[in-house]
Amino acid sequence: LKARDFRQQLLVELPVAMPQNFGPTMEEDVERVLFDKEVLQKKCEELGAIISRDYNGKVPLVVGVLTGASVFYADLIRCISVPVELDFIVVSSYGKRAVSGELHFKKDVSVDIKDRHVLIVEDIVDTGKTLKAIGEVFSDRGAATVVTCALLDKKAHRTADVDVKYVGFDCPDEFVIGYGIDYAERYRNLPYVAALKRSVYE
Repeated sequence: LKARDFRQQLLVELPVAMPQNFGPTMEEDVERVLFDKEVLQKKCEELGAIISRDYNGKVPLVVGVLTGASVFYADLIRCISVPVELDFIVVSSYGKRAVSGELHFKKDVSVDIKDRHVLIVEDIVDTGKTLKAIGEVFSDRGAATVVTCALLDKKAHRTADVDVKYVGFDCPDEFVIGYGIDYAERYRNLPYVAALKRSVYE
């Protein structure tokens, strides 16, 4: 697919205003911590060891889905012991006035992925629509394999049939923030994954 066609494929709805009832500090907006810094680091080490074993003898192209996966991506690749190449894509925009579902393809990979083993790194797989579309595009471009690693798997909202080979944690049906994941571009720099207070977004 051409970039324009990919954008049209992913665009599903227009942005709408979202409540932004932020407290004085980020921590005060946290309902509860789901996965702390130590647990996240241990999970990255576990996933890195499995990925290193599975890609032994190969040089995977590790594609991070920005911006939400950035922190997880950085920690994960440092736990992979086989050679890797790095690249990034931007396919979703959860901006200050956007809701989940507003999807745009803004940045493509910078290399030819034909015959490459592609490992997509996501922060959270929710409906699965975005991930499915990305996988189909990469497969159409001739990638040898396309596999996904996601920090969080939120099956409660799944509407697309997608296979996530490497999963960090099953995600509860809550609005999560931290460790790269945002709400209205806030909270990405929290060192843990937490549930956001409903009063912030309702």
